[in-house]
Amino acid sequence: MLMATGLPVAYDHFKEQTDPPFLVYLLPENRNIVADDCIYQPKVLVRVELYTEKKDLELERKVETELADMVWTKTEVYIDSEDMFEIMYEMEVMTE
Repeated sequence: MLMATGLPVAYDHFKEQTDPPFLVYLLPENRNIVADDCIYQPKVLVRVELYTEKKDLELERKVETELADMVWTKTEVYIDSEDMFEIMYEMEVMTE
């Protein structure tokens, strides 16, 4: 679904220098539902990171349209050392 944005997409990082805008996605942790000392429902945290040189609301809406079927939270930081904005979308996804 991220490819539908038309942006370059990679898991975790790009092997080569990639100019923004681009997307990176990560699976940084499990958030399993546990019951009776067993994993009742496997879940994983999915983080999608949008990197841009300037604030781009239209591009954010494009990404959000692709994520429309999911419940997500959004945070934003400016990375001084990279001179870029990082927009993070996080969601939990059932894996079974």
